[in-house]
Amino acid sequence: MRGIPGRQTRGLPTMARLHVADNTGAKIVQIVNVIKLGGTMRRYPAGGVGDMTKVSVKKGTPDTRRQMFNAVIIRQRRPFRRADGTWVQFEDNACVITNIKGEVQGSDIKGPVSREAAERWPRIAATAKQIV
Repeated sequence: MRGIPGRQTRGLPTMARLHVADNTGAKIVQIVNVIKLGGTMRRYPAGGVGDMTKVSVKKGTPDTRRQMFNAVIIRQRRPFRRADGTWVQFEDNACVITNIKGEVQGSDIKGPVSREAAERWPRIAATAKQIV
């Protein structure tokens, strides 16, 4: 299986809403921007599995609502192809709230984490219970 690219399809454009898979108090967030993404003219910035994004909390505890956080996308519904040729798709779009270094703010991650996000962010891999 040579020649198959290892990059993921970016299935979550800006303004997409994600579930938060950790216990920081935020429930639903909205993507504002994708960090370190070189854009293309007239194309919305979009993120995929393993990308760090800037998010705004839409639903959650009163102290987290209407605040901006950094988050790493750990699941996406849009199918993407792995380097070995298999296709991966999750049931929902989910992220984990982190700091700029990629350290998880919460102490628990609910649900599976994609292998691409776990390989790129070792602190998420250490906190995750299930890596798919």
